[in-house]
Amino acid sequence: MKRSGLAVDIATAVATLVITVAMIDTGGLGPPDPTGRTLDVPGLLLAGATALPLVACRRAPGAAFAVVALASIALIALRYPLDAPVGAAIAGYAVADLHSGDRGARRAAAFGAVVGFVPLVAMMYVVAGVNPAAFTTELGTWMLAFCGMWLIGDRARLRRERAADLEERARRAKREAARERRLAAAEERTRIARELHDSAGHAINVILVQAGAARLLHGRDPERTLRAIGTIEEVARDTVGEIDRMVRALRRYDGDLRTPADLSAIDELVDRHRRMGLTVEVTMHGERPARVRGASQAAYRILEEALTNAARHGDGTAAVDLRYAADTIEISVSNGCRPGGAQRPDGTEGHGIVGMRERAALLGGTCVVGPVHDRFQVLARLPLLHDESPAGPLFPEQAAVTGHSPLTGKWDRTAR
Repeated sequence: MKRSGLAVDIATAVATLVITVAMIDTGGLGPPDPTGRTLDVPGLLLAGATALPLVACRRAPGAAFAVVALASIALIALRYPLDAPVGAAIAGYAVADLHSGDRGARRAAAFGAVVGFVPLVAMMYVVAGVNPAAFTTELGTWMLAFCGMWLIGDRARLRRERAADLEERARRAKREAARERRLAAAEERTRIARELHDSAGHAINVILVQAGAARLLHGRDPERTLRAIGTIEEVARDTVGEIDRMVRALRRYDGDLRTPADLSAIDELVDRHRRMGLTVEVTMHGERPARVRGASQAAYRILEEALTNAARHGDGTAAVDLRYAADTIEISVSNGCRPGGAQRPDGTEGHGIVGMRERAALLGGTCVVGPVHDRFQVLARLPLLHDESPAGPLFPEQAAVTGHSPLTGKWDRTAR
């Protein structure tokens, strides 16, 4: 039992004892009964028996109610003016709170014990030779009170169970959301692993060709031999860098490999979305770098997912900005928000956003997704260097969110 619950039970028991003793000492709630007994030692002990067991009503409500009910009946039988059995009513509430949800005989027994207190008092009057008709109003009020305590206890139990059920649903939903995020990340890592396999296979083929050329040209053309060896070294270094940044994942075929999944296929990607009805405006700056397959693939997939989201949830338009710098690829995709669209301000509606962030993070870059003013925006920065440190924020909007300074320099919006 929690300390707060025990403190409440002790306070309830003390308050009940004070009320019962005061009631007996003043001769009851109405006019004093001339035949009634005044407060004495037996009456004080019985009054204590009607109140002190309430301390244990949470742990053993049935036993507490039995003791309190018997003590209350004893006070009434001995002609003490107990006009309101407060302790018995509180103990009856505790029984209802615990056992009203039981099935069959247990619930019936609990209900009979609580509501049967009043008929038991009436039977005691009959055995004692007192006409119960003289106490009809009092007994009727008691019956209503005990029935009400049962209903209140039952409603309290239902509210508690409903709250517990809502908490369990919230915990289950949180676990499911975490599991979905892990599955989305695992699926994305699997696709990245497949692409890494393709990239590594391509690099190995290049190395084999260049190594064969170097072997054949050795001694006849030293300059071309050195160039071939330099190409081998460069390709090997780039491939090792990609492998070091990528996670290990099981390879699973789940895509269409007919189109290169890198920025060399950006024209086809944009044209495909335009044919689907999306109005796409593309602006670029700089020249597409060579031999950065990992960053190019990640940029292509991020752009692909951003345009897919714009087509599904936007207003039919999308603005794409690409900047090729010496050490980074920077991507900005924004679209208007369709009224009632599925995009949420926190960007948690699907697995695609998880994949974009995962791809950027695996390269040591950043990807920020969310609303900017009245538009939905994807901002990504992918480093081209072998530096594993995360890239900083790239746009003023992102810098305002993250607390960093924006990049210096202007974006050259040369229409493509």
